[in-house]
Amino acid sequence: MGTYDNLSIDHDDGVATVTLDSAAGRNALTLEMANELVSVATTLGEDADTRCIVLTHAGDFFGSGADLSALAGDESDTAHLRELAGRAHEAIVQFHRTETPVVGGVNGTAAGIGFSLTLFPDLLILGEDALLKYAYPGIGLTGDGGGTFFLPRLVGLREAKRIVLQDTPINPDEAAELGLATEVVSSDEFNARLADIASEVASGPTHAFGTTTRLLTESYEHSLEQHLAAETDGIAAAARTDDYERGLKAFFDGTDPEFIGR
Repeated sequence: MGTYDNLSIDHDDGVATVTLDSAAGRNALTLEMANELVSVATTLGEDADTRCIVLTHAGDFFGSGADLSALAGDESDTAHLRELAGRAHEAIVQFHRTETPVVGGVNGTAAGIGFSLTLFPDLLILGEDALLKYAYPGIGLTGDGGGTFFLPRLVGLREAKRIVLQDTPINPDEAAELGLATEVVSSDEFNARLADIASEVASGPTHAFGTTTRLLTESYEHSLEQHLAAETDGIAAAARTDDYERGLKAFFDGTDPEFIGR
């Protein structure tokens, strides 16, 4: 799957673990890193052997935001920020379009676009050393990375506005209470638990998982009639998969199904 300067990929038994490790330090997002994320999302999305994507990090930062050393602090930064946001957004769109389940794992600081990148995974596991922060107001900027799209869908509109306007750090327990995190584990258990959850997801009917999570997200934009039609298309397509045949046979045989993600 190629080599990268700002991240690494480990593929094991259907789980592709993408570990963010920016050359800029503190996992700050550079244009090069954003381009690599586009490549990874596209590549994994077309890989039939990838049944679950894990997005995690090396070091103490999942992401500290954009690489501020590349900015001048005036209107000349407009073009750079537009390009950086545009490439990061393409990566998020590609991850979303893959219909491959994505599990996020954070046991460090996620701020700015690092915070935004914690919001789109289907599941988010936090270690006790995790810290989430919107952070954009601190340098007078608005949000990107899908933060203003996913945040109100996860916590509700008023709570999303509070998080943005007060911009206070969110600890793991609060994140779980708000609905930002799926589960909080101790730092000692973090890596093992993240691997276990990813393995569990990868062993399921991942084609059906991907379609269902997409339907859940799209439900906010559809009318009831549109959504019911999309559900009809989705379930009809799922009936053509090997996983459906395996699941139905296992049901009548009284055994546990062995899904293959196809």
